[in-house]
Amino acid sequence: MTAVAPEFPRSLFAHKPFAFFWSARVMSTIAFQLQGVAVGWQVYALTHSALALGLVGLVQFLPMLGLTLLVGHVADRYDRRRIIALCQLVEGLATGFLMLGSIGGWLTAEPIFIAVAVIGGARAFEMPSMQALMPGLVPVAVFPRAAAAAASAIQTATILAPAAGGFLYVLGPAVPYGLAGLMSLSACLCSSLIRMERNPRTREPVTLASVFSGFTFIRRNPAILGSISLDLFAVLLGGATALLPVFARDILHTGPWGLGLLRSAPAMGALSMSVLLAHRPLRRRVGRTMFRAVILFGLATILFAFSHWLWLSVAAMVVMGAADVISVVIRSSLVQIGTPDAMRGRVAAVNSLFVGTSNQLGEFESGVTAALFGAVPAVILGGAGTIVVALLWMRLFPALREADTLEGFRAEPAPPGAAG
Repeated sequence: MTAVAPEFPRSLFAHKPFAFFWSARVMSTIAFQLQGVAVGWQVYALTHSALALGLVGLVQFLPMLGLTLLVGHVADRYDRRRIIALCQLVEGLATGFLMLGSIGGWLTAEPIFIAVAVIGGARAFEMPSMQALMPGLVPVAVFPRAAAAAASAIQTATILAPAAGGFLYVLGPAVPYGLAGLMSLSACLCSSLIRMERNPRTREPVTLASVFSGFTFIRRNPAILGSISLDLFAVLLGGATALLPVFARDILHTGPWGLGLLRSAPAMGALSMSVLLAHRPLRRRVGRTMFRAVILFGLATILFAFSHWLWLSVAAMVVMGAADVISVVIRSSLVQIGTPDAMRGRVAAVNSLFVGTSNQLGEFESGVTAALFGAVPAVILGGAGTIVVALLWMRLFPALREADTLEGFRAEPAPPGAAG
């Protein structure tokens, strides 16, 4: 844990380590969003193939899947700040390659896929390392506020960066690529400037037990297992976002502007709630609050499915985003606070894999269910399934349900041989 004065600054951003961390996360997210918009437009312009667009997501996901065990071990054995800075440097260089190829006119789909895979591999190391680093930047009592502030940064970037990327693409793909590369390099600089007291890490031999100890630790701690698995199933079942084009055109009878409004609505709700939580953090009964938020998410999903009025649908999506942030802040805080520092990298890597997988599988599940039963029944089933999972998890994981305060939550000790 970083050394802090007896009186922690009233403003999180007066604490330089967190301020640099927050800035790095904002700029890294903006870079990723800008690069994603430019890659999508350029790949489709080059190939005119929807399958090629699907491959963009696949080549980003596969490195996360293949590197999960290695990522966690690296994050627990080496300086996480250096890992993050190095990843952001690699992302900036890969985006610079895309910029130069666009300027030179020699860029084709295959080099874009290679660059995107490199960026995906770097982010596979960056994101778990960031998750594992944040608990060491602020006192435990302040962590919920810090988690909410970090969530607000991501939501703000998610709202603004894609629109900016689409506007800049009018000037040519090299422009958003260039700005994305600059943002990645700026994030690298901010990560390098983080100063904190670093606990010495032991360098035990790498064994099969230590490599899989992240899974072992999660399995031995029901509250953490419940938090991560709840995230997996809630996202898996509540994937209404994948069907928004169907609802916008065929049910709400609106155009592309309506689709854009629906897509931005959850982020607007999430941003508003994360700002509120940053100023008024959750104090008591966080476990029950989390389950109520998941149930509210499911109810809002069902309301969206039944709505035939655009503004009611937008309101339902806003509620979904706000409820999701409450759940995410509590779950991420419980997982990160309840995990010993020596295990945070491996646990964060497993958590990132589950979250990434659930997003991908959730879109697939929604598409298959909609093809079988129709879009409206598919979303109703997803919302109802989310509620059922929340009620079932309340019974299966009583320690998670009864968690009172975030700072008072503690998990079981790490499994033998798991030290980083």
